[in-house]
Amino acid sequence: MNKKLLRFTFQVAFRGISSFYLIKLQTMKIMIVDDHTDMRRMLKNLISFSDTELECVECKSGEEAISSYLSHKPNWVLMDIELKSTSGFDVTKEIYALDADAKVIIVTSYDTPTFRRKAKKLNVHGFVCKDKLSDLQQLLSSPSKK
Repeated sequence: MNKKLLRFTFQVAFRGISSFYLIKLQTMKIMIVDDHTDMRRMLKNLISFSDTELECVECKSGEEAISSYLSHKPNWVLMDIELKSTSGFDVTKEIYALDADAKVIIVTSYDTPTFRRKAKKLNVHGFVCKDKLSDLQQLLSSPSKK
């Protein structure tokens, strides 16, 4: 498994001659950018994998997301399109300007052809409608297309 692709924490147990060892590898870091506290909380609960240690950074604005991205370097960014002060598309562009290898998944209530085209043009890693959040775990655990 490519550690750079996804930084999961796996606990691998094995028996030595007389000891039991646990090896802790890495943690998956996910940034959730949504101006609604309840949605951030719900997304965080949804993406909590049973075998994965999750570090979750929650951002309520685009400005907060951009500054937090640099300090936390998340493996994935879950980006809402409609933020109070800016567009999630604009924030995604800024994140890509900071890190061309960033992995952004658009998570939105607005499943329109226009928004899908914008997301495709930005080359995001996924587009998930909030009414189909079950698709999100599959995207987070699948290989990157970038």
